[in-house]
Parts: sequence; structure tokens; C-alpha cells
Amino acid sequence: MTSIRTLIVVATAKHWSLYQMDVKNAFFNDDLSETVYMQPPPSFPAPPGHACCLCHAIYGIKQAPRAWFERFRQSLLSISFIESLADYALFYQSSASGTVILLLYVDDMIITRSDSSTITSLKQHLQSQFEMKDLGSLRYFLGIEVASSSCGYILSQQKYITDILECATLSDPSIATTPLFTPMEINLKLRHDDGHPLSQPTRYRELVGVLVYLSATCPDIAYAVHILSQFVSSPTFIHYAALIWVLGYLRGIITKSLSPPDSSLSLRAYSDVGWADDVDTRRFTTDFCIFWDHLSSLGVVSVKPLSLVLRDNKSVIAIFINPVFYERTKYIKVDCHVVRQEHVVGNITLSYVPSKE
Repeated sequence: MTSIRTLIVVATAKHWSLYQMDVKNAFFNDDLSETVYMQPPPSFPAPPGHACCLCHAIYGIKQAPRAWFERFRQSLLSISFIESLADYALFYQSSASGTVILLLYVDDMIITRSDSSTITSLKQHLQSQFEMKDLGSLRYFLGIEVASSSCGYILSQQKYITDILECATLSDPSIATTPLFTPMEINLKLRHDDGHPLSQPTRYRELVGVLVYLSATCPDIAYAVHILSQFVSSPTFIHYAALIWVLGYLRGIITKSLSPPDSSLSLRAYSDVGWADDVDTRRFTTDFCIFWDHLSSLGVVSVKPLSLVLRDNKSVIAIFINPVFYERTKYIKVDCHVVRQEHVVGNITLSYVPSKE
């Protein structure tokens, strides 16, 4: 999901078009590199005690996804595409005519480029290798609705939210019909031993799971979902009430969408540490938020300073900048040196930001 959002952000910043293609019967396209036997089908006349040796992949065998991806991968590598080391399902090709990027998810793919001629040749190559369906401009991908506007692309999961609320309301009529304005109660602190355990925790786990996926286009619920996911092993009625609160919040933002900014493709990071903030162990809790829309494989040229790290602790910034303070940090070892090295060469800029901001 991170690669999908990053690809859309880069396409928005560079004003590239996004296209979608689908492979028909992907798992039937592949030759098996391993010897696989199966019992003969009931209608197949085979002598007793005999087995079938598969020459091609079929649905239902574990080797089918791996065989399909390897054939697709070799098909792209044969036309000078490069496989990204950050995401093996991401392929790109850079040439004098421009850059082409392809992101694969099972048998669905997103394609973007800097010039239309390269896209045409890529589609022709794929159609010569596989039975493809050209879906045109990107509209719907993995439950995410994508709309194009003059300002870029707009992402939403309105149908996904509607399905969640309908399913949750049918199973639990106590879910509030009145929209709420925050994803979690203000200053709410949840403990593992709050309240009585749920007799059937499966429903809680299912709802938290779908909310994790929803946070891809609703980052405002990411923190609440992160907190609720800590109690999936033994949720209580208190935890379930907080989960219902999130669903009430979703009812109020069901028509809202996420629009990637037309940014300069620079990296920004925010971090904070809560003093003894864990109510169960009284340990520190670390929060961070990274706006990462820089990938060299997406045709982005880095501009130094590459990244901006914002912290609300001036002492931490002083430790990173001044090596004399290293003796005062008992437990900081490798991480501090790595950050300092990046700061010295100009890849990271440290800046102070007040906590209230």
C-alpha cells in the first residue's frame, strides 16, 4: 500500500497519467520449474495407483503465484526494466525518452510514465506475452477509488466505509448513528485490563483488521487504530467501546477524500516521545510521522538537503549535531552515529518545532 500511495504522489507531482491493466487467468500462464504431482480428477480415466504430473500451473497449488510472478518478472527484465529493491513488485525503466513505472499486485497493475509512446510500446509487449485487458485510466484499485482532477488525483474508500458501517450496524445496533468529530475520545488512556473481556473477540479483531486497511486513505484514524490493535489478543468491553467510537467518526467523514499534494517531493519527518506514557508499563512511547515521497526508482531527483526531521526536543538535536555530547548518552550507540553522519553530509536537516505545533 505504501508503494501505491507513493506512486500516486509522484504521478501527481510530475503530472503523469496513471493507467491500469489486468491479466486474465494469470496463474494459467506459467510453466512450473518444479515437479508437482496431483491426484487425477474424478472424470479423468487414469489407471489405479497413478498420479498426474503437472506441466503448467493451475489454481490451488502453492507454486502457482511464484511461477506467475517469475514469468512476469522475466518478461519485463527482457525489455530492460529494473526491479526495485525497495519493492520487488515495482519495476521501472529509464531512458532518453523518459521513465516508465509499473506496479504489480497479483494480476492487476498500475502503469505511469513521462511520455505516451513508451506506455504504448509497453502495453503492446505485455499483450504479446499475456492475455491482457486494458482498463484505461486508473479508476479503482484494491478497493481504493481514484479520481482525476485539475489538482491531481483524489483517493477515497467511500464504498469500503459504507460496507464496514452496514456490516457493523447489522451485527451491533448499538453503533451510534450520529457522526462523531474525533476518531478517539480526547485524553483517553486504554489499559490491557480495562473492563471485562469480550466473550467473542472475533468481531473486534475483524473490525480492527478492516480499519487498518482503511487507514491507507484515512490517515486521521491511524493513531486510533494503532492503539486499538494493541488489544486484539484479549479485547474488553472498554476497548470495544473505543472501536465503536471510531466507526461513529467514520460515519461523519464518509464523503471525504485524500488528495496527495503537488509537492516538491522532499522528505519530512516528525517525531515525539511521551514521558512514561504507557499506562501499563510506564515506559516511554515514541511517535513519528514520515512524509516520504522520494524514491529514486520513481524518477525523482534528490535535492539536498534531502530530508527535514522536526523534533520538539532541543537536547536531542544538540546531541546529533555536537559529538561532544555523546558521552552523556549512555544507551545511544549506532543510531546516533548514523543520523549524525547523514547530517554532516547534508542528507538530513534537524529543526526544532514546539510540541503544540
